[in-house]
Amino acid sequence: MLSKLLVAWSLMALCVVIHASGVTSAVRWVTARQGRTRTFWAWNWLFIRLAGWIVLLHLVEITAWASVYAWQHAMPDLPSGLYFSAVTYTTTGYGDLMLPREWRLVGGVEALTGILMCGWSTAFFLAIVGRMFEGRVPAEAGGPHPATRRP
Repeated sequence: MLSKLLVAWSLMALCVVIHASGVTSAVRWVTARQGRTRTFWAWNWLFIRLAGWIVLLHLVEITAWASVYAWQHAMPDLPSGLYFSAVTYTTTGYGDLMLPREWRLVGGVEALTGILMCGWSTAFFLAIVGRMFEGRVPAEAGGPHPATRRP
């Protein structure tokens, strides 16, 4: 069981590296375009591209878990591993495919990792939304009242 936990920890660490690299590159990309005036459609296009990038990061992470499951014969093949991993990582949990008994704790760690990575993605996305509204929303539109704005 200890060896399986080491595998799970290693995959979790790999997901953190993938996510950190991906989010860092997205931050650099958004920061490079920071000074531009943004319209409604420009912000929407930015969010669509960021959402696509974040989903791609998650798919790469899911593929890492699935590859190990297939390689170690915990799943019959890569397509089954990808399906199982996507369902587990997103905590959907259909239960139609199951890991062998000695791998079940690894599946739990994958679910916890997925929750953590999805939370990180949400925080990143909300930070970008916060940037959109930073000092740009008039009081009439729900922004801070001029008297309460910080200098």
